[in-house]
Amino acid sequence: MRILALGGAGAMGAVAVRTAATLPGVAELVVADRDIAAARSLVSELPAGHARLSARHLDLTDSRQLDAALGEADVVLNTVGPYYRFGPTVLAAAVRQRTHYLDLCDDWEPTVRMLELDRAAREAGVTAVLGMGASPGVSNLLAVLAVERLDALDDLYTAWPVDVPDAGENLTVPGGGPGAAAIHWMEQISGTVAAVEQGALVRRPPLRPVTLALPGGRSGTAYTVGHPEPVTLHRSFGPRGDAACLMVVTRGTVAFLDGLRRDLDRGRLDNEAAAVALTREPLGRALSAGVRSAAYRGPGSLPPFFAAATGRRDGRPVTVLARPTEDPPRLLADMALATGVPLALGLAQVLDGTARRPGVHPPEAVIDAARFFRDLGPYSPGGVTIEESAGECVGEA
Repeated sequence: MRILALGGAGAMGAVAVRTAATLPGVAELVVADRDIAAARSLVSELPAGHARLSARHLDLTDSRQLDAALGEADVVLNTVGPYYRFGPTVLAAAVRQRTHYLDLCDDWEPTVRMLELDRAAREAGVTAVLGMGASPGVSNLLAVLAVERLDALDDLYTAWPVDVPDAGENLTVPGGGPGAAAIHWMEQISGTVAAVEQGALVRRPPLRPVTLALPGGRSGTAYTVGHPEPVTLHRSFGPRGDAACLMVVTRGTVAFLDGLRRDLDRGRLDNEAAAVALTREPLGRALSAGVRSAAYRGPGSLPPFFAAATGRRDGRPVTVLARPTEDPPRLLADMALATGVPLALGLAQVLDGTARRPGVHPPEAVIDAARFFRDLGPYSPGGVTIEESAGECVGEA
């Protein structure tokens, strides 16, 4: 098949391209980017193989360019953010051109908008997989492994690390300036975000503490954040209780983030200004957060990356924890690797028909989770550990 990689010369796109170039179902791979020099450089670095490789200049704001490029492809990998700007636009164009689609969207609001294109995609015979990265993506498939051990589902949480030791996303940007990731972060810790309460999808303020007691004697507090998982897991599994996406984060950092959230919500900062404060950590804010941090609870012994489900099996309450065996997961040490590799492994399942089902889907709806984690093995040694405990011991806020 002919694959078009939008933003393919970027950090995450380049990892996806390098991985996709090795897949047997790829006959042609086009690296499309605004930076044509970077796209050509990446193509020149790829080893010669069965796939025909080329670079293409493409500006997503030019609808004619976009439609022309999509019209020549069988599948598009969209790694261009911010997704609130480009996700629905590119997906709508892919549906028009009858081109299968995968992306890394980690914004819950555009995810809702793109799910509304499900009927159009089904009528066009287009398979679209949203959020096929680390979180969402790997997190959703960990949730599959947890949920499938239950007869009835009550609560469902996914969690990813921010700055816990030896794991997590670096909140600063080299060079001191805020990047798109930092600005996106501010959007997801302010205003209201999606969550599930008593089986209903609701909007609540972020950074709410959720205290968890998990199998294996692991316990601690994590904090809610805006992400697509509650939206899609509610759609796919219908938990009867609560569901949220959580950050496993130290007390000092959550205190700092909460200070930014308050200023964002009061209009004292916009997302860009808050991102500057985040990356530069002004002394006054850092000292204030240090003083306030005692009021926040820490992550304790929670694993850095996991899905946890509580419900019933054979009439008895059970909690199931699914997590990478490696602790902390080596895969998460490089966020480009952690997102780009899962995207390419999702592509492999679309190429061979495993995940090819017309419509707009989250990963848990069409990706074979067991196969995915087998394929992920070379990048995540040890695979996945699943632990259980009796009783309803998740979600004590």
